[in-house]
Amino acid sequence: MPAAGPRLSFVASVRLELAKMRRLRTMPVVVVLVLTALLFAAPLSESSRAGLTDASTHPWEVLLLQYAIINALFSPILVAVLASRHTDIEHEGSGWYLAAGAGLTPGRLCRAKLAALALVEVPALLVQTAALLALTGLLGATVPLPWGAWAGYTVLLIGVALAFTALHILLAAAVDNQIVCVGIGLLGAFIAMYMFLAPQWVARILPWGYWAMICPVVQTGRTLGAIDTIVPPLDWIAGFGALVTVGFALATARLDRIER
Repeated sequence: MPAAGPRLSFVASVRLELAKMRRLRTMPVVVVLVLTALLFAAPLSESSRAGLTDASTHPWEVLLLQYAIINALFSPILVAVLASRHTDIEHEGSGWYLAAGAGLTPGRLCRAKLAALALVEVPALLVQTAALLALTGLLGATVPLPWGAWAGYTVLLIGVALAFTALHILLAAAVDNQIVCVGIGLLGAFIAMYMFLAPQWVARILPWGYWAMICPVVQTGRTLGAIDTIVPPLDWIAGFGALVTVGFALATARLDRIER
């Protein structure tokens, strides 16, 4: 590794990563995936809109369950693609060495990438949820919105998305072939969807199960509105977040001590 130059501050390194995003056209990718998820989740069909004015069918809870399933499909792909595109640039043109010359060790660079991607993902998921609620209201929903369930789910969704972003950054940094990173994201999306049907103990031991565990709504029957509101296992979710946080900190600290 070349001798490090003047050490950049963390804020400066995050700004540098945001500049890379503009060159990589990250925002169009985010917009396309967010709009796709929004269109799949929105109650656009007549049958979906039929219950928006009937409180007995629990339209907002049904929509939340549908939204959680759609997020379990699209969010793993979103974070895998973003982490892969944003880290692959370092594998091309000796980016790790060039960054080290600017005082950015591989670990610091990965932490800066996570912070920069968080600045993109958090607003994107907030806008996605807000847009779905606004669109559903425009489509005729008159039943009072359960703000607590939706707000809680959105916060947990952001947390799980950032956790997977951290994991995919480490994976993308470890392998040169980014097909591996994106492929795991695609596989994880299908596993995450299956976790809505799997026993909860299975979801707890598989990372992708947490896309399902954060949902506060469960299906209790086959008819429309046959659902129940639950409290997600916050202790397990917090434990998963803490495990990823510690793992990411230790892994990036180790990257700071090795040569690329």
